Amino acid sequence: MAIAVAASGCGSSPITSDRVEGAIERTFANLVQVQVSWLGLPPMTATQFEVIAACSKPSAVNSVGAGEWVCRVRWLSPDRQTLRDTLDLSVTADGCYSATPEGEHLGGPTLKTSTGTDVRNLLYSFEGCFDTM
Repeated sequence: MAIAVAASGCGSSPITSDRVEGAIERTFANLVQVQVSWLGLPPMTATQFEVIAACSKPSAVNSVGAGEWVCRVRWLSPDRQTLRDTLDLSVTADGCYSATPEGEHLGGPTLKTSTGTDVRNLLYSFEGCFDTM
């Protein structure tokens, strides 16, 4: 009985895999779009990168709620090659997150343009928020 009462007071978390995935897809695509322009590559729209994320909580049975998440991201590079990356996320109860890539596939903190200028790598580490309502 006590368990039933305790469980009924707990609503489901607004932090779900669908919301996390949607936020990562939009933010990642927008950052790639800006990154491409900074690198001096031909312009592309964010949707042309066709970013698809699959996110889950590695230590949970159900992928809901704040905490540590892992997102596997598939996207198209400017030369239309399919790329796959993994992001480690820390998601807070208010729907904000910080994301860092596993490994160095997305590069370090800076990248070099074709002219040799250093620019900040927007995908090295980024933050965002999504609606939890």
